[in-house]
Amino acid sequence: MMKRGFTDGDGSQAEVLWLTDLVLCEPMELYNILNQVTKLSRLTEPNYLCLLDVRSKQEYDESHVITARRVKKIADEYLIPESVDLECVKYCVVYDSNTSCLNLILKDDSDNSGSSRNDQFAGGTAIGCGKAIAHLTRYPVKILRGGYESFSAKYHFFRTQKIIWMPQELDEFQAYPVEIVPGRIYLGDFRQACDPKIQKDLKIKAHVNVSMETGPFFAGDADKLLHIQIEDSLEAFISPFLRHLCHFIDIHLDLGSVILIFSTLGISRSCAAILAYLMHRNEQTLKKSWEYVKKCKNSVRPNQALVAELSQWEAIVLGGLVTDTTVAFS
Repeated sequence: MMKRGFTDGDGSQAEVLWLTDLVLCEPMELYNILNQVTKLSRLTEPNYLCLLDVRSKQEYDESHVITARRVKKIADEYLIPESVDLECVKYCVVYDSNTSCLNLILKDDSDNSGSSRNDQFAGGTAIGCGKAIAHLTRYPVKILRGGYESFSAKYHFFRTQKIIWMPQELDEFQAYPVEIVPGRIYLGDFRQACDPKIQKDLKIKAHVNVSMETGPFFAGDADKLLHIQIEDSLEAFISPFLRHLCHFIDIHLDLGSVILIFSTLGISRSCAAILAYLMHRNEQTLKKSWEYVKKCKNSVRPNQALVAELSQWEAIVLGGLVTDTTVAFS
């Protein structure tokens, strides 16, 4: 479907079409989609992600986003790889070099007398491909904002020349921490916190460790490591540490540092920590913070005791209880 409008910023009129069957996908959203994990990376699931590259063969061969498949175009037809069942795919993401919006410009090439009209669409190839396949997908097709240029500039470590991924290779794919605050705060697990390549790629400068384990980075450096030693247990309490936690993160954000918050599995205790911080930072409800974090990492699940403490933290931050945790966390 399309919505119509008009623009005459340069003195001439051109019809603008907004494509309602497509949605923009921010680079951070694609990064987080690529890094979802259950027991294994979700990239192992055949109906999880279909990532389509509509750039030229030369550009694709030089480098592309991991797991991306190139879409060939013959005449005006886009040829989707036969192995892809778009109707069953949860995420279908299309990218070209640098498309940044969903507007299609309908150019009016009629002469000044208005005696003839030759309409042409101006838009990125990602939009053209997205339009062509939108009727085949159950969910809206996502167009990567800024295309490959923007994504590869931010996440250069997810560029590759690899074309074929074997099931075993996807099984062994090591996910990165998910991104919570763009370029500033990441949420991960203990393995990721111990990986020197991840620290380097994400430019991590500080750790918040919400577990009993001791990691190899920033040991003994209280300026760069906040170690909240609590068990993964219903008897553990995180409330006494929340003010210090928020102060520590605030200072590092002011310094321009990139922070990794983690626990053993990156599901419960570290999730509670980032929820508490988002409530503090944005002065927002627990419900809104939870919905946001859940979009970034859909496997997170703080235990019931931590949820109860977060509810009390909400009362402190906002001056009263707002979120019905029996509904929000059901």
